[in-house]
Amino acid sequence: MEKDLKDAMNCDMETGICEIPQASGESKQGAVKKPIKLLYFTDPICSSCWGIEPQLRKLKQEYGHYFDIEYRMGGLLKSWSEYGGSDVSGPSSVGQHWDEAGAHYQMPIAGDVWNEDPLHSSYPPSIAFKAAQLQDNLKAAQFLRRIKEMVFTEKKNITKLEHLLQAAKDAGLDVKQFEFDYEQKAKLLFEEDLSMAKAWGVRGFPTIYFIDEDDNRFKVYGSKPYQHYEQALLKLLPGDVQIENPSSYEAIFSQFNTVTLKEFAVFYEVDLEQAEGLLSELEMQKKVNRTITYAGPIWKVSTSNNLPIVAGFE
Repeated sequence: MEKDLKDAMNCDMETGICEIPQASGESKQGAVKKPIKLLYFTDPICSSCWGIEPQLRKLKQEYGHYFDIEYRMGGLLKSWSEYGGSDVSGPSSVGQHWDEAGAHYQMPIAGDVWNEDPLHSSYPPSIAFKAAQLQDNLKAAQFLRRIKEMVFTEKKNITKLEHLLQAAKDAGLDVKQFEFDYEQKAKLLFEEDLSMAKAWGVRGFPTIYFIDEDDNRFKVYGSKPYQHYEQALLKLLPGDVQIENPSSYEAIFSQFNTVTLKEFAVFYEVDLEQAEGLLSELEMQKKVNRTITYAGPIWKVSTSNNLPIVAGFE
């Protein structure tokens, strides 16, 4: 059983990597140029990528004034008929893996989607992300987060157009333009991402390259503790580095639309029990609302609180 879980989708929780099976064969920059770029090769259904959301959100809080993230889609699952991972029995084995991954990463993951409405590929949501990027990088990052929430916590098959259109709406995209780009332009952009991943020798996800203006690079491969990402960044930052700490326990909600328990815990460097208590206090103050998903709770800023979302995971 343990071997089967590790081999499913080639996502290994010991290494924190979702690998592309051996059989498988530019985003816009912000107005203010920052000294570091994070070139992030990922996939919407990569459980290890979902597992590092807490670390990347903390990095964004502390050092976001030094870097931008450039997302590239890597193509984890083209189709089951072409999937060449070892000892993979099909979608049900992925469901078992996801259930264990949720416990390992302490992030909400409901593996039942692979039994109830299994995905045939990760290519449609990847192409959809490229369509979102054609409109706006920040909204595209929010779109990527939304489709991850849909598949990992809401058991929605994000290969279906109806869910992709809803995610586009939720992210504030022009839905008609999004659908047009999804059908007409985005596939070519996705193919460019696949070619780039191959050229860079990317074999699994998450793969993040930290790159400075002189093209010095450090790679962090797989799911790692926060310090690995922080150290890769600090190696490329000259001189005195200023860390920005959150001003309050609701500050995280001014940056991100939704927050999991693990994300809150990592963001504020508290344990899960403390995080639960702090979030409960914010709920009592009517600053945040708790939403129960199939995989566990997610917190959102209260609509009555009017906290502006000033930045995204970009």
